[in-house]
Amino acid sequence: MLEVAGLGEWEERTYRLLVRAGVADADGLAEELGITTEAAAAALKGMLTAGLARETAEGRFAPVAPEIALGPRLVRHQETIDWARQAVEQLAEEYRASLRRGDTDRLIEVLPSRAALREQFRHLQDSAREEVLCFCRAGHVVMPSEDNTEELEALGRGVSYRVIYEQALLEQPGMVANVAYGIKLGEQARAVRALPVRIMIADRSTALLPLVQHAGGMTEPTAALIRESSLLEALIALFEAQWERATPIRFLEDGQVTDAAPCPLDADELYLLSLLVAGVPEKTIATQLGLSLRTVQRRVYHLMRLAGAQTRMQLAWHAARERWL
Repeated sequence: MLEVAGLGEWEERTYRLLVRAGVADADGLAEELGITTEAAAAALKGMLTAGLARETAEGRFAPVAPEIALGPRLVRHQETIDWARQAVEQLAEEYRASLRRGDTDRLIEVLPSRAALREQFRHLQDSAREEVLCFCRAGHVVMPSEDNTEELEALGRGVSYRVIYEQALLEQPGMVANVAYGIKLGEQARAVRALPVRIMIADRSTALLPLVQHAGGMTEPTAALIRESSLLEALIALFEAQWERATPIRFLEDGQVTDAAPCPLDADELYLLSLLVAGVPEKTIATQLGLSLRTVQRRVYHLMRLAGAQTRMQLAWHAARERWL
């Protein structure tokens, strides 16, 4: 366990035993460790040299405090890891630049299996520093949305997420609550009736694009890992175009919005309205939120009355005009 601090197996066992005993001699250590007295004496001599132990009396030894003996080692080890990580990042950038100058075919890497796709899906989010853009279609290829813990961790360290959900995905069991939880953590979410492809783009430098939308039977899904290129720029432009036409999904705990125009709706009403405008059926909303259909219909009628609307379409038009969403 302490090999990261530079201790071998016997050094660690000897040091741990010395810490528990407080003070010990070579004979006592040898008996406890099941080794010869000579081997125990050699181990103690090595610990003295390494600064792990100190001699308190003739032939008796005490441990040096762990934070003094091991702390500096761990700091040096961490510094070495940081330097190595910087070197890897520099080499990776040089590698990508070399690819761009030379073998352009390698700007697109094909991932031949679900395992490889899942690994890259996680890696892109774990390594993201600024922004992740996503198209989320109905029916998962890599993993269910609720298993994507990498997004929660990335949001926690300040990575921005902009996600566009397909209407059919929002109708799947548990998705409304899942999306609401992501929004509470900082995700910016919008919805459209249908999306053309699935996409994940990390830091505008790498995209993950499944190549087969509906793999059937035992067929393994394949995907393309697309690095900086004109194709990546086209995918980013596609995302931005869809983002502009998509309907915002709002869920604000205090019911306040940042728009200049005042909004008379509270948090629950805003969320319900955004789902309605996104095209999610009332029956699905009721099921997802654990409400009766009658309750949802009553709340929709209340929204229509606030907007002075006679139909759902008029409600959506009024919400857009008044910038409620």
